[in-house]
Amino acid sequence: MPYTNLLITDADGIRTITINRPDQLNALNRDTIGELDKALSEADVDRSVRVLIITGSGPKAFVAGADIKEFAHFSVEEGRALSADGQKKLFDHVEYMSKPVIAAVNGFALGGGLELAMSCHVRIASDNARMGLPEVSLGVIPGYGGTQRLARLVGKGKAMEMILSAGMVDANDALQWGLVNRVVPQDQLLSTALELASRIMKNSPTALAAAIRAVNAGYEPGANGMQREVEEFGKCFGTADFKEGTSAFMEKRKTNFTGV
Repeated sequence: MPYTNLLITDADGIRTITINRPDQLNALNRDTIGELDKALSEADVDRSVRVLIITGSGPKAFVAGADIKEFAHFSVEEGRALSADGQKKLFDHVEYMSKPVIAAVNGFALGGGLELAMSCHVRIASDNARMGLPEVSLGVIPGYGGTQRLARLVGKGKAMEMILSAGMVDANDALQWGLVNRVVPQDQLLSTALELASRIMKNSPTALAAAIRAVNAGYEPGANGMQREVEEFGKCFGTADFKEGTSAFMEKRKTNFTGV
C-alpha cells in the first residue's frame, strides 16, 4: 500500500524506511506510528529484505519528537494507553524485529525520535545530530521506552542527567557515552549505513535473527540471557544456513545462505 508519511526504497536486500514529514521535523504522530508498524511487519516477512535502515527526510531532523498537539489534552487513562500502544506498535516492534535495523540519525533526535533510534539495533549519527529526552520540560516523562533503553545504553547516571535536565547532547558526546555506534559527516550518513547493512547481510539470516533474540533476552525481565544463548546456539545446528556456512568454510568458497 502507498504510505502517506513514509518513503520506502529497496536496494539489493536493504530496505530504507524514511519518515517523510519534513515540515514537522518528522514528528511521530499516531498515523506515522501506525504506518511504521505496518512497514516493519511487511519487511519482516519479505524474504528479499535482509537489513533495514530507518532515517528521517530532510537535513534537519531524524525525528524531532512526538506530535504534542495530539495528546496535549489527554486524560490519565488516555496517556497510559498512548504509551502502551506506541511501545507495542513501534518501539518494541523495532527492537524485536528478526532482521537487523540500523538507525541513520540525521539532525535532531528528540523525545520519541531518540526513543526510536534507541530501539534500533545499531545507531549511526551524522556530525550535526543532537539528541535528548526533553519530556520533563513539558510536565511528562519519556513514555516510549526512553527511561529504560537510555540507561541500558549509557548507564544510570548519564541517563538520569539527560532525562532530568531535559538537555541535548551532540553527536560526539553521544559517541563517547555509547549512545551511538559511530559518527560520520552528514553527507556520508546514508552511504555509511548502507555499507554496514551490506556487510551484515552477507551473514546468515537465521543466525542474525537468533543473535538478536539472544542479546535482547539479556535485557528482558525474568529472562535468562545465558540460557537463551544456549538454546539459540543449539537451534542453529538444525538450520540449512549452518550446514551451508560450515561447508563453505571447509570448502573455501563463498556462502549462499537461504535463511532457513
